[in-house]
Amino acid sequence: MTAVFVNGYGAVSPAGWGAASLRLAVQRGEPLPTKELRSSTGTLPLRVRSVPACPERPAFLSHPRLRRTSPIAQYAVAAALEALGSYGARLTRGSRLGVIFCATAGCVKYSQRFYDETLKDPATASPLVFPETVFNAPASHLAALLGTNAINYTLVGDPGTFLQALALAADWLLCNRVDGCLVIGAEELDWLVSEAFCLFDPDGIVSEGAGALYLSREPDNSAVIQLQAITDPELFSRQQSRAQAARRARAQLPSGGSEDLLCDGCQGIARLDRAESNAWHDWTGARLSPQSICGEAFMAGAAWRCVLGVDALAQRKASNATISVVGCNQQAVAARFVLNETRGVSADAPLASSSSS
Repeated sequence: MTAVFVNGYGAVSPAGWGAASLRLAVQRGEPLPTKELRSSTGTLPLRVRSVPACPERPAFLSHPRLRRTSPIAQYAVAAALEALGSYGARLTRGSRLGVIFCATAGCVKYSQRFYDETLKDPATASPLVFPETVFNAPASHLAALLGTNAINYTLVGDPGTFLQALALAADWLLCNRVDGCLVIGAEELDWLVSEAFCLFDPDGIVSEGAGALYLSREPDNSAVIQLQAITDPELFSRQQSRAQAARRARAQLPSGGSEDLLCDGCQGIARLDRAESNAWHDWTGARLSPQSICGEAFMAGAAWRCVLGVDALAQRKASNATISVVGCNQQAVAARFVLNETRGVSADAPLASSSSS
């Protein structure tokens, strides 16, 4: 893959609003506090990690399309605007800015509210709520806010879909369908999603948030970060286990050295981590596992890994960043970002321990 560069990134997570908050929380290495999420039926509460309230009301909430949106749309827009940075102010109605929004669970809060109202009394169920239940609502809101009518996709799948979205964005750029492309992964907390996850592992802690990358054919002058490669998706099937898929995805990328960074999806739960941990057991470089700090955020978690990898390159803490995603039910995929700069890697303190998570 050539001539595709990352010119911005943003994040919203249980650590706070902004990529810097995510970086600091992961560097501290201490799992963030949890809170109890209770259902309306009185079922025992679940432990989750939620996004804290924004210190200041985001200016974008004054836009007509965003006044009554669900949290997932707010997280997605905040991460996307941070990724765009100063470029966002230069957008015009004719700008060819593509948008790819990715989700696993999607707009669950408004879906629950709409169907709850419908079941209680169909005659009084609010039709204003229904548009917020569809998967592509956040992408639509973002495009309206930015004033772009360029190509806009919503992809639904397991967390590996975020890396497939990066590959799709790269294809759009190389085929000259867009001049730049935002790729966003986001999720919001809900009892139904959290309970479903805990049925598979009671020790898991579900979280929420978003991550975004802004891709372009032209590099940023401050740090030339290139999307070098994305592996083929290795699907889980009767013929290929999660462990086999993870190993095959890894085999498609360079082995990595002492100045390289690995961002993986390990959560500190042996059964859930086993396939990915075994695939990367001999990694010798630095390693970050944001979901062990922030919780399982599905598509947002995959996006956080990419944000942290690119952030490390932007800060000259690594020369290459490898992203590993072993999804929850579909595929294993990996990606590689590189810093193409003659100044090399900073000699500051190491980014993270190279020991396995």
